[in-house]
Amino acid sequence: MENKTYGIIGLGKMGLNLAIQAAEKGYQIIGYDKYAPKGVSVPNLVFAGDQQELIRLLPKPRKIFIYIPAGEAVDIVIGELAPLLDQGDIIIDGGNSYWGDSIRRAKALREKGLYLIDCGTSGGMSGARNGACFMIGGDKEAVIHVEGLLKDLSVANGYTHCGASGSGHFVKLVHNGIEFGMLQAIGEGMALLENYREKLDISQILYTWNHGSVVRSWLIELMKQLYDEKQGFNVPSYVEDTGEVNWLVSDAMRMEVPIPVIAQSVMQLIASRDGKQISPKAIAMMRNGFGGHPFGTDAGIEHERHFGRVGGYEEE
Repeated sequence: MENKTYGIIGLGKMGLNLAIQAAEKGYQIIGYDKYAPKGVSVPNLVFAGDQQELIRLLPKPRKIFIYIPAGEAVDIVIGELAPLLDQGDIIIDGGNSYWGDSIRRAKALREKGLYLIDCGTSGGMSGARNGACFMIGGDKEAVIHVEGLLKDLSVANGYTHCGASGSGHFVKLVHNGIEFGMLQAIGEGMALLENYREKLDISQILYTWNHGSVVRSWLIELMKQLYDEKQGFNVPSYVEDTGEVNWLVSDAMRMEVPIPVIAQSVMQLIASRDGKQISPKAIAMMRNGFGGHPFGTDAGIEHERHFGRVGGYEEE
């Protein structure tokens, strides 16, 4: 019988929403965060006082999700957990860790008889709450213990086991690069519409585009929603990013795979600090809409951008 009890460390906008969704679907969830969420009362969801208590409450094999910002913090949490776990226990890194770091971490844990699954998660806060998209990497003998939950938390057909350790986070990284290119193209389109010789009804155009056009998409839907809410492009032009696509551009150079659109979108994000342009404002609005990214600068996200990748490119 499937062990339907899971731990989740990190109860921010993704971890907490996934925890609530899982609890509502009958899973027993033990959550832990240094800053426990207040005012949350959901059947099947309990909060542990510390990581040791969380581990004590989990049946074996223990299955523990980590939803924290990428970087050294992941190594710290894994380092704290590993001595407390038993052979066969599973850690699932659901954040945006660099795929090379995930390969390194999985190898180190495998030597201790533990498993690491790298779990790329897409869909933003809404997906975490209502149905996400998961791209995972890791050993099949570990994956079989968690894929029931991941399939239940995903939208229909929104789950895939990509391959060995590191592949889930690599696939998610490529996904984020494609996302950047799409955001850039939509943003540039908004600049063209805004600068036409006569005033255009951009809200209506976006609405029409999402009914039968080739570019219909969730991003176009978000663009219309935020355009209407903000009554135009009345937002700062710059949204902090956590730097994953910078890693992808670097990887592409090592792999000698040309990605001019994705690379240019990163350059444009940097250029977006010029607050007078429309296209970066449009991108900022959509990023705020799907991921809750704050407008303007954010010290925590900036730190993750600089320190989220611990190691370098993982050679074969």
